[in-house]
Amino acid sequence: QVQLVESGGGLVQPGGSLRLSCAASGRIFRLNAMGWYRQAPGKQRELVAVIPRGGSTNYADSVKGRFTISRDNGANTVFLQMNSLKPEDTAVYYCNALIRRVAGGSEYDYWGQGTQVTVSS
Repeated sequence: QVQLVESGGGLVQPGGSLRLSCAASGRIFRLNAMGWYRQAPGKQRELVAVIPRGGSTNYADSVKGRFTISRDNGANTVFLQMNSLKPEDTAVYYCNALIRRVAGGSEYDYWGQGTQVTVSS
């Protein structure tokens, strides 16, 4: 079984910063693309940022210049540094990973349980 466990959410004032972490554990042969999505109340889940195992990162326009995604392949962990937070960043943030569990096997999408980020004064 594979698990993604997020941490780092919370309440922060506008203009503040938070750092989210997501650690993957279990039977993992290869951890490929990892990313962060978010879902605000009454809205669809949207992509925030994605980082492939190798190559360039990609961000939603709404977070470019404020958020930075990074990963530690040795620790099977992805991070999201969020700066200059705005009230509209308030949402549940979900970690996503594309994982191959065995050599030669198929890749599957896995999701974390979500962590709440609230930006409010």
